[in-house]
Amino acid sequence: MEKLAIVAIGGNSLIEDPKRPEVTHQWDAVRDTCRHIADMVADGWHVVVTHGNGPQVGFLLRRSEIAAKEGVHEVPLDLIVADTQGSIGYMIQQALDNSLRRLGINRTVATVVTQVRVNPDDPAFQNPTKPIGSFLTEEEARKYEAEGWQVMEDAGRGWRRV
Repeated sequence: MEKLAIVAIGGNSLIEDPKRPEVTHQWDAVRDTCRHIADMVADGWHVVVTHGNGPQVGFLLRRSEIAAKEGVHEVPLDLIVADTQGSIGYMIQQALDNSLRRLGINRTVATVVTQVRVNPDDPAFQNPTKPIGSFLTEEEARKYEAEGWQVMEDAGRGWRRV
């Protein structure tokens, strides 16, 4: 019987230090995680990796809003989600492929960007609950809320945009 594991990597886990969320540091976290996943493959596991992207979506959304103030078009949220799926998937694919090669394992690693059909009239849009972006202090959250953001307290870890 084949062993199958689903490995879920949270978007927050790619930011080991909240003061250093830059992509270069996210690469470090991805590489470290993929070394462990490669070890699972070496131990005979078939692995499917899925990942979150909450903080990364928030970062790109904020960049889009800042750029819009300078006359650059905004990017809609669905494209930002696809962008982060692709970029994080690319990072995982590259890091896992490199980790497998170091172990002498020749396996194909692939990234799949997914879509979900959404009803634009869904009442859930009136009460968003998916946190995105960095953790904020309550003071920062209230400041952004005054600028039109929707924010919520996130499980005792701080405030975030939703």
